[in-house]
Amino acid sequence: MDKTYIKTQIAMRQAEFPTDLKRRENSLPVNEDKIITIPGVRRCGKSSKMEAVVNDLLSKGVTRERMLWVSFDDERLVKMPSEELNLIIEAYREMYPDTELSSVYMFFDEIQLIEGWEYFIMRLYKHYCKNIYISGSNATMLSSELKSVLRGWPIEEETLPLSFKEFCEFKGIRTDSWLEQDQAKLRNAFFEYNTQGGFPEVVLTPNLLLKTKILQTYFDTMLLKDLVEHYKIGNIEVLRYFLKRIMGNLTKPTSIRGVFGDIKSQGLKVSKDDLYTWANHACNIFMFFRIANYSKSLQKIESSQPKYYCIDNGLRDSVLLPQSDDNGKKLENTVFLQLYRHRSPVDRIYYYQGEYECDFIVQRGIAIHALYQVCWDISDPATRNREIRGLLEASKITGCPNLYIITSEQQEEIALDNNITIHVLPAWKWLLNL
Repeated sequence: MDKTYIKTQIAMRQAEFPTDLKRRENSLPVNEDKIITIPGVRRCGKSSKMEAVVNDLLSKGVTRERMLWVSFDDERLVKMPSEELNLIIEAYREMYPDTELSSVYMFFDEIQLIEGWEYFIMRLYKHYCKNIYISGSNATMLSSELKSVLRGWPIEEETLPLSFKEFCEFKGIRTDSWLEQDQAKLRNAFFEYNTQGGFPEVVLTPNLLLKTKILQTYFDTMLLKDLVEHYKIGNIEVLRYFLKRIMGNLTKPTSIRGVFGDIKSQGLKVSKDDLYTWANHACNIFMFFRIANYSKSLQKIESSQPKYYCIDNGLRDSVLLPQSDDNGKKLENTVFLQLYRHRSPVDRIYYYQGEYECDFIVQRGIAIHALYQVCWDISDPATRNREIRGLLEASKITGCPNLYIITSEQQEEIALDNNITIHVLPAWKWLLNL
């Protein structure tokens, strides 16, 4: 690797600062003497969060020269072997020989693309610099492996596409007003958010057709670079079909064995073990999240059929033809993402399936914190009774009294026997107040 190119990239990034960007709800910590890791799906705003740190530092008088930013999502740098990573430090020192590395803020974007990067980061942290930010699009590279190698030093700041509150702020819609016209805008914004999702670039793109094309590009990049290239998968078309099947089965328990039978019946060749592995990989790159059926038995939890939720409704819509019953599925996906976004480190999210069903059980530590049903419209008596029965059964099993039904627009309090109250909330209000 030529150090001249590294110097050029460092200098070009420094010249671009400060950048014009919209702030996210949660900022990254600064001067914590920790390695800050920012895992998350591609294009969700990880780099923008790091750029916000740079902007803040510059506003406080820190000079551009103390910003070392290297992006590894680059055809030249992505092929760099880990033993050459130290060339970055050599290049920077040659550019700024009088600057102490301990005073530098280092930003490494998509560094997980370099095999063995963890040891380079650990060496930097232990011997030279305590202000290190790293982002990446693979959960295993920025979670279990990193924590093992770095021995507990990192602070993890997982990033998702925009929350509904952030979506409204990006759109210039007030979320703190009780005026009827402002609340009408919020309701309309929710319908758009529930359908189009929260990828920042897509939210800021006015043309609907262009939004779809951008999202399709995201999916193709995840498929080809994050799955096929990174995990060396050769069966691309079967993989594409498999991902679509999981997306299509949103909100329902998914049997990999059943999907395997379907694929086999079409004359396509793939092993069952490959499908299980692909599902894990798709979760690792944050395309999907997986939750298990609740049980007091760990063995039953581990053996249950999981439900998969997609990182973004707009991404899913760009890949699948929208179905007539999709609004309810997308609402459930939106609720899951919000629960996941606001989970504490000790939270676990499950679904419940017994005689009846409950969409989400939130466990906090050893206690069950809340139960949620998600239903687009509960005005039909049969639908209303089904949702209530599911909550009551889950409440009886878990002992949890905090019961919610999240709907598209309805709001009420359902008072039942035994002093049980079910809180029915419109999604737009719940999303802003969770």
